[in-house]
Amino acid sequence: MTPHISRRRTGLALSTAVAAGALLAAGLSSGGAVAQPAAAEKVPAAAPATLSANAKASLLKEADTAKAETARAIGLGAQEKLVVRDVVKDRDGSLHTRYERTYQGLPVLGGDLVVHTDKAGATEGVTKAVKAELKVDTVTTAATPKGARKVVWAAEGTPKLAFEKVTKSVKKDGTPQELHTVTDAATGKQLFQWDAVHAGTGESQYSGTVELGTTASGGAFELTDGERGGHKTYDLKNGSSGTGTLFTDDDDKWGDGTPNDPATAGVDAAYGAGATWDYYEQVHGRSGIKGDGVGAYSRVHYGNNYVNAFWTDSCFCMTYGDGAGNAAPLTSLDVAAHEMTHGVTSVTAGLIYSGESGGLNEATSDIFATAVEFHADSEDDVPDYLIGEKIDINGDGTPLRYMDEPSKDGSSEDYWYDGIGNVDVHYSSGVANHFFYLLSEGSGAKEINGVSYDSPTSDGEPVTGIGIEKAEQIWFKALTQYMTSTTDYAAAREATLEAASELYGADSAEYQGVDRAWAAVNVS
Repeated sequence: MTPHISRRRTGLALSTAVAAGALLAAGLSSGGAVAQPAAAEKVPAAAPATLSANAKASLLKEADTAKAETARAIGLGAQEKLVVRDVVKDRDGSLHTRYERTYQGLPVLGGDLVVHTDKAGATEGVTKAVKAELKVDTVTTAATPKGARKVVWAAEGTPKLAFEKVTKSVKKDGTPQELHTVTDAATGKQLFQWDAVHAGTGESQYSGTVELGTTASGGAFELTDGERGGHKTYDLKNGSSGTGTLFTDDDDKWGDGTPNDPATAGVDAAYGAGATWDYYEQVHGRSGIKGDGVGAYSRVHYGNNYVNAFWTDSCFCMTYGDGAGNAAPLTSLDVAAHEMTHGVTSVTAGLIYSGESGGLNEATSDIFATAVEFHADSEDDVPDYLIGEKIDINGDGTPLRYMDEPSKDGSSEDYWYDGIGNVDVHYSSGVANHFFYLLSEGSGAKEINGVSYDSPTSDGEPVTGIGIEKAEQIWFKALTQYMTSTTDYAAAREATLEAASELYGADSAEYQGVDRAWAAVNVS
């Protein structure tokens, strides 16, 4: 076995401010001025720049003002209009503006696109979720079903008039569900379906003694992080609805490191949220999940013996159960980062949580959960390429997922094959997780931070890693600038190659590494 120590980065510094995919599948299985981001080496000019909330708001306003002109410039039809959703600015001044689309006033599902412009404002290209021309008769004699809205379905096949209905319920394991069902407006046939819930100083249970962002209030302290967008952490007290009760403490010393103190889970959740915020801001220049400097919120102690955690778009919040026997809250650092990343994906690529795009959505959360671990570099939660290793879901000390060889969990897929889109997204995600590990560390036997790995390849050929710092930059740029709601594995390959080309050059070792790592998981 070849010894290997992976790159270790500056530890997290959390200060005190004074003044819906689950991690698992259903049941117990696994759902202005511009500053530059910090990095261990020179940051490529094509990497995202750090934007203040005001600077980003200004760019969004400019894009909104010019959206009609932009629509004409990129050749949209007279019945189509753009709705600005997000914007990313690179260090070299290039802009990547993400839009939703409407047709005759109706939302177009699968109509999202990204317009790429250079620093002079000239359009360099457009990345569309679908390339089909929109020509749809929006007049129907059928009444809109109760609770549904009329839309244009363009995410697959020929664009057509449809109805979208959201049904809220609770799964057998207690996970809330927001099921989106799209039906053909002419025939009533179901076209597509996905779930919008991605079931997914204090003494922490998993990360040791940590510093927390708290706020003084009325002679006591609140678990509100004023330095990270006002992120709040609430106690649901084993309930399953509402926001819960904001954690407070008299002396600003939180938890006792065990599940016996309800505040311990709050400490882990707050620490994870702060570490994730710092990662996205310091590594990718993104201030908060939406990039607008505003914090989300966390809810802990959800349900009774609830063995899951999930992100919900509608509340823009993370929710954590207490695990089996209410003794192992699912609030470890990688779980927190996984859930918050579902939010980042939601407001950027918007990968539909079904099929291959759903697998990529889940993998993106695992990828950045791992990256957050390496960035935080905690001695109590040593960085690794294992997911959920601290929460012991399986009860035998094994992790929930393995990135070096995903199939070791007994369910995940190592390689792409035709039909993988029919596999549960938590398991089809293995292809992208495997790709990311190979891109970062390479194939074969090695030891990284005390953990042994032995990553295979589909073709038996070796892969040389480029390091996690470069791999994460490539995936983030691909996610925020080139992936769309309908991206599948083949399109993800193209998106990451484009990102690698812009960041490091089309003739670079990094570009070749991306190409080789995809081939190693049978994506070409």
